[in-house]
Amino acid sequence: METLKKYLTCIVGPTAVGKTSTAIKVAQFLNTEIISADSRQFYKELEIGTAKPDALELSEAKHHLVNSLSIHDEYDVGQFEGDALAIINQVHERNNSVVMVGGSGLFIDAVCNGLDEFPEIEDGLRDTLNDEFKQNGLQRLVDELEGKDPEYWSIVDRKNPQRIIRALEVIRSTGKKFSDFRKRSKKERPFEVIKIGLTMEREQLYGRIDRRMDIMIEQGLFEEAKQFIPYKSLNALQTVGYQEIFPYLEGDYDYAEAVRLLKRNSRRYAKRQLTWFRKDESVEWFEPSKTEQILDYIDQKIRKA
Repeated sequence: METLKKYLTCIVGPTAVGKTSTAIKVAQFLNTEIISADSRQFYKELEIGTAKPDALELSEAKHHLVNSLSIHDEYDVGQFEGDALAIINQVHERNNSVVMVGGSGLFIDAVCNGLDEFPEIEDGLRDTLNDEFKQNGLQRLVDELEGKDPEYWSIVDRKNPQRIIRALEVIRSTGKKFSDFRKRSKKERPFEVIKIGLTMEREQLYGRIDRRMDIMIEQGLFEEAKQFIPYKSLNALQTVGYQEIFPYLEGDYDYAEAVRLLKRNSRRYAKRQLTWFRKDESVEWFEPSKTEQILDYIDQKIRKA
């Protein structure tokens, strides 16, 4: 008896483009479940600022790895790779398709292609970089990364100290660019990957980002961020949507400036996400409104196998 081929359909793209609603439609079409690959939606305490699926959306398709962690949990891309592959295997026992959705390119790459092998790091170097971060702030490390590895700097989340420090410890240890060690080999997976990218005209996307931020603020984003001030150094909170509010709450600038930075940095984050995914030639791009074309494309990919 011939074994049915297995599939992982990834819905990728920038923030606010409409990935959640598209993923639900795809999951319903395939009668399957969704894995979140959004590194901010893992954390159960972070509600407003992460644009998680709401209760209705969660009821429309089963979601995995949403609200699965606490902000106090240590979690990295390697752990995500293992967790996601285990879920994919479980779902594939009862369905030949799984959907994964998110804008965290590194996490999606880890599941689709596997993590790269990186060199051994000098003892104490991470502690040194963490001390520099605490004493001088993140921007100085970001500037160092830009000078030593502009390729990785152009796509990394520059608000995430864990990723900046990880890149710099490799650079300082080897004298080579961090990007030189990325994607040297692709791991074989027991499933075929179908990648759907969502995009739209830049001005339209930026307008959606600004409107989403206005809605988040109306829903109480500033009040939500206030309760996390004691934990603002945690990795889970090193993200757009919270980092812009903490300085305002501490008196560094006024409310209007906080709102301006929230919108500007969200737009910049979207641009970095698009830069990352545009480099992947296996992504087939659609406007999010083209649901029928997306479903037809997926159906044809599966039928041709």
